[in-house]
Order: sequence, then C-alpha cells, then structure tokens
Amino acid sequence: MISVKKISCRRAPKQFAEEAWGVGKLRHKKLANLIGYCCDDDQRLLVAEYMPNDTLTKHLFHWENQTIEWAMRLRVAFSVAEALNYCSNEGRPLYHDLNAYRVLFDEDGDPRLSCFGFIKNLAYTPPEYLRIGRITPESVVFSYGTLLLDLLSGKHIPPSHALDMIKGKNIHLFMDSHLEGNFSTEEASAIVDLASKCLQYEPKDRPDMKSLVATLESLQTKSEVPSHVMMGIKKQEEAPPIPQQPLSSMGEACSRMDLTAMHQILVATHYRDDQGTNELSFQEWTQQIRDALETRRQGDIVFRDKDFKTAIDCYSQFVDAGLMVSPTVYVRRSLCYLMCDEADSALRDAMQAQCLNSEWPTAFYMQALALAKLNMDSDAVDMLTEAAELEEKRQKDGSN
Repeated sequence: MISVKKISCRRAPKQFAEEAWGVGKLRHKKLANLIGYCCDDDQRLLVAEYMPNDTLTKHLFHWENQTIEWAMRLRVAFSVAEALNYCSNEGRPLYHDLNAYRVLFDEDGDPRLSCFGFIKNLAYTPPEYLRIGRITPESVVFSYGTLLLDLLSGKHIPPSHALDMIKGKNIHLFMDSHLEGNFSTEEASAIVDLASKCLQYEPKDRPDMKSLVATLESLQTKSEVPSHVMMGIKKQEEAPPIPQQPLSSMGEACSRMDLTAMHQILVATHYRDDQGTNELSFQEWTQQIRDALETRRQGDIVFRDKDFKTAIDCYSQFVDAGLMVSPTVYVRRSLCYLMCDEADSALRDAMQAQCLNSEWPTAFYMQALALAKLNMDSDAVDMLTEAAELEEKRQKDGSN
C-alpha cells in the first residue's frame, strides 16, 4: 500500500516539481520515503511509503491500551534525530512542520519521519522567524526541542512556556504521569537538558543534529527488544495471495518485469489512447505546435529504435513546451527511465499519465513496474491488480 496526500499549493508547477524531486531522492530507513508525486494544473499529489501503525500523536496523547514506555520514547527521539541528521547531510536541512503528527510507525512499529513535512510551514514558530522571516537549520532544532517536550510530558506544551516550566523544577513533576515513575531519572534529566538547549532563544546557542544524535545514541536501552513489542502492536500476518484474473499481454509482460515486451506493446499501440486529449482547431495549428509534434515524432523514432536516452530528451522537450498534453508521452518516457535504471523518474511519469487519464490501465501497469524496481513489491502487486481490473472493465464496457 501507499500513502497519498493531496495538498493545496500556490507554487508554480515547476517549482513544486523540483522540490518534490529533491525530496524523492532522499532514502533512509528512518524516513517514510517519498516515492512519487503528481503535478497537474492546481492539483498537487505526494505519494509516500504507507505507515500502518498511526502517528506519535495517537500513541502519545490518545492511546487506548497502553502508553509508550520510556525506552520506546528514547528510541523515537533517536530515530527522528537520525532522520534529520541524514537529511541535513544530504543537503536538506530545512525539514518543516516537525511535530508529533509527523512521526509515523511502520509495520514493525519502528518510528519513521514523514517526508510530507518538507513543504509546509513550521508547526511552532522559532523566535528568529519572527525577526528575519525565514527558517534555518537551527529553526529545525527548535522544533525538535518541542518534540522532546512532548515525549517527556505526554502532552502538548507551548514552547514559549517550556523553558520556564522545566527550569529548576522537580523533574518528576514534569514527566508524564502515565509512565508511573518507570523511567531513569538520569536519562530523563539528559533529555530535559537537550530540550532546554534546543529551545534557546538565540539560534547560535542551540546544538546541531550531529551532536543530538551522539547524545541520544548513548541513551538507548532495550535495543534487543523489537519496537512492536514495546508498542504493544500486533504484527500483521501476511495476507493471502489475491486471486488474479487472466492477464492481458501487457499485464503478463508487467508481471514478468519484461521491459522488452512492454516496449514492443507501446510501439504497437502508438497514440490510440490519446484520442480526445487534444482537440485543436485549424487556426490553433501554430508553428510552435508543429515544432512540438516534430520533436515528439523524433522521440518516437528513437524510442522505436531503443535509443532511450535520446528519447527522454525529445519527450522532455515536448513536455516542457507545455503546448499539448499526452498520457502516452509520459508512459513512453516512463519506460525509457526504467530502461536507464531511473525508477523514481519512471514512477513520477507513470503517475502523471494517470493524472491525465485516470482510468488508463497502461498508466497503472507502468506504476507497477516502477514500484517493483524500487523493491516495493506489495505495492507493485496492488497496482498490477488494479490495472488488470481496469483493463477488464474497459473490455466489458467496449463489448456492451
């Protein structure tokens, strides 16, 4: 399964696409990684790995059976710091909107930091944002300090009051009462000290992520105990195989990961699924449109001849011209990317084809191929099944 988030965004499509593309290049076991996006007119979609076990907000503030034990809270703090440190090292230090909603739990109960936070405003506004109107890596550390307070107290505490509440106070009065005293005073004091440093008014007085990771790593306990055990989460058993209807030639090629067969099918079907996508009058056939169609034709020639890198260049020129839309061009470029071992780009184009033609089986088949290349096998099977169902529905509608 995958997680899809529809967002409202006033940014230009190109700017949004560039940012999503950069975020999509991040890959870490402590992140709920972005695997694709769609940008069409005013519609913006982000697609990430699905995390089935809710958010830190649910487990920390609205739990039903048990609260999060102390060792697991330390693991959450460490995991989030690891994720942020990785992002910083990869040139993405400005993770926005860091709060308990952004911490998710995967099928093993391990904490992951959501990738969706890269494009929103800060949940808690650091003091310097009000002064200079922009965020910095130190601003992220400030937000991280508020998350540490959540883990300590089990409740939301306004950052503006946080330092006053923890300075010189008995730590046992500040801690989450639901822990019932089951925590190390020494470890809790260390976390309080870290939170105090993160929430300093002056950005220069806050620690960096690297030092936070080093401190938190030394506080980890129960490392041999799986997260799902500490969280009281019952691991989901493998679902039984889904019975599949007989697949078409395209479905069979997709299930075998046979890119050569997919190429042959796409060459043979040409642009028949683009019918009705662009209705142009005689007056609208400008020289620019003729040039764009010539670029596409050149792309089709090299695509047929399996010169996939050149085909990517030609199809990209056609897309960037913005004069016509073609789901088939996106699907063909998606296959070219797969042939060039660029599965992330392939998935992006297949999703864009789906945006343009929401019930086109080919777009779903291409997404299945890209997901399989990204080792997201369960999602690939789901997408393959959905493509086959759409294809069967199309055949039934055509016979009526």
